[in-house]
Amino acid sequence: MTMDRRDVLKTMSLAAAGALAGCASASTATTATQAGPMKFSAGTATPKSKAPANAADCHHHIYNAKYPVDPRSTLRPADAVVADYRTLQKRIGTSRNVLVQPSTYGTDNRCHLDALAEFGRSARMVAVVDDTVSTEELKRMHALGVRGIRFNLAQAGATTPEMMEPLSKRINDLGWHIQINAPAAKIMDVMPLLETRVASPIVFDHLAHIPQPEGVNHPLFAKMRGLMDKGRTWMKLSGAYADTKAGPPAYSDSSAVARAYAKAYPERCVWGSDWPHPTEKDKYPDDAVLFDLLTDWVPDEKARYRILVENPARLYDFKS
Repeated sequence: MTMDRRDVLKTMSLAAAGALAGCASASTATTATQAGPMKFSAGTATPKSKAPANAADCHHHIYNAKYPVDPRSTLRPADAVVADYRTLQKRIGTSRNVLVQPSTYGTDNRCHLDALAEFGRSARMVAVVDDTVSTEELKRMHALGVRGIRFNLAQAGATTPEMMEPLSKRINDLGWHIQINAPAAKIMDVMPLLETRVASPIVFDHLAHIPQPEGVNHPLFAKMRGLMDKGRTWMKLSGAYADTKAGPPAYSDSSAVARAYAKAYPERCVWGSDWPHPTEKDKYPDDAVLFDLLTDWVPDEKARYRILVENPARLYDFKS
């Protein structure tokens, strides 16, 4: 049957549409492991390893210019808000998160408390307070989801080592911990205090900043082992880039330290992204690579589940 001109054009249009649909399907298949670009993170691929249900990112920050900064602060990153972090969650597959108050806001916890409320029951928070905080304020923050206080001795800020002993006694009754971020020399300086006078559990950020290239042979590593042997000290397997000399993607020197912690204390390690990587400025790491490092640090799947799910639930009081 002879087709008129309109039939020919219609047939050609249908064929073209089918071809485009086929190309789109092929494109979708080849990019199934890709994520869109996101703020403060290199790369677009998703991790090779799959996060289990209820996996927790136990260390990240939020920045928002509508909140006032502490005049003593030196790190003042661009806005990294809740919506941005949720993009990271979709990329790496975690569903629980722990907000950590950065030095940027001093003891004004409003930015992170507001973000905590926005995240809801899947989130917890580590706040920053000084020795003037009231018991009523501590109880109020507990009801909102705070489970620890941070001493950031790496940056000039609102807290000092002298506050550790009295504050640790006050928060211990709430089931909280103190969290420490400090360079190796500072940790060594306060070690006598940590060993004998801190009443609450202790959590160290970023592998306790073990210096490289000495790594596990540095005296601080032995001191950390001594603290962890007592059963009340926890380690964040995070910040692989913080002290590395080897660099990405394997961070082989930092990875050796992380493996040693995870092998010796799988029951007291947690993982954290440290997003939006405020110390890295314009040289952001690839968050998919950072998440996949955990399969190298913790080859056993059951141990990884413990570090990603069970340990955070215990340390931060996540409910089933």
